[in-house]
Amino acid sequence: MEDNSFHNEVDQSRIDSRKRYYHWLLISLYAVFVLVSNSASTLLGRLYYEKGGKSKWMGSLVQHVGFPILLPCYCIIAPKKPTKNSFHSKQPSFSAVAFIYISYGICEAIICYFFSLGLWYLPVSTYALICSSQLAFNAFFSFFLNSMKFTPYVINSLFLLTISSALLVFQTETEHSSEVSKKNHVIGLICTVAASAGEGLVLSLVQLAFEKVLKRESSKVMLDMIVYESLVATCVTLVGLFASGEWNLLQEEMEGYEMGKTSYLLNLTFTAINWKIFGLGCVGLIFEVSSLFSNAISVLSLPFVPILAVFIFHEKMNGIIAISIVLAIWGFISYIYQHYMDGSNFNTENRDIDHVP
Repeated sequence: MEDNSFHNEVDQSRIDSRKRYYHWLLISLYAVFVLVSNSASTLLGRLYYEKGGKSKWMGSLVQHVGFPILLPCYCIIAPKKPTKNSFHSKQPSFSAVAFIYISYGICEAIICYFFSLGLWYLPVSTYALICSSQLAFNAFFSFFLNSMKFTPYVINSLFLLTISSALLVFQTETEHSSEVSKKNHVIGLICTVAASAGEGLVLSLVQLAFEKVLKRESSKVMLDMIVYESLVATCVTLVGLFASGEWNLLQEEMEGYEMGKTSYLLNLTFTAINWKIFGLGCVGLIFEVSSLFSNAISVLSLPFVPILAVFIFHEKMNGIIAISIVLAIWGFISYIYQHYMDGSNFNTENRDIDHVP
């Protein structure tokens, strides 16, 4: 009996080890999706405006309309076998789930429109660094909605990221001399900060929905969140595109695009694909870890955008932007170190429990 018990413990340990391996492999994959696609989408979006694109609603539409590329994932994911607990757990009502998808989709449509305005009015380097304030907003909302604890490292991270974004306000005095450009810069600044705050709130609400309403740990639930939210956001954005009259200018815009019609269509296509890959990675990290961790990985890619913008769009790298980049990276490292400490403490507690007879 003792021999059988020992072998069972060894087998269970191997199973748990394998599960942890696949868990972190999945997290790593989602993190790569977020890091690569976030930078690429931001640069492609700026390229669209730089070469002749003018539609803010089109800049918002491409952030949602690429969701059909995720539909084949429904065929790939394996259905999870129901457990004993799943039979007794109360499933959410259709109205509750529909309310989550619709409200989330409407919010994302509005937020992405504000992001498009910010990208239209601001240099991509300034825009990217202001977007790093998402982490501070997300941490604030996570404290109230997701019961997140504020530690010295988290507070340090939020302080550095806030200062990193605030420094860029002083850049307006040196780079924008005319009243018109100053006004546009302020509009872009306000829109980007408002969108970052909204995105931080929505990500916390998504985590809350997974924990309190959906309560089903399966990849299908995660895909449903992305696909249905994108479908609603696409419909809302299309209404805005037609209602604003920008739809009538798209043909002229495509013909006047500096890089040609083919490049215009390719830009929009790859931007849409990249945004959905980013969405998959972002929601995947929320599903596997937390909204704050997802946002931290997203923020990590932003300091690299100004560096790439120097080579692609020939933007100037002045001292304020350089300091902002350093502070943003420092703030991210501070948060990741706290996450590492939490993981180490959790593993230590588990080992102590395992050794208790």
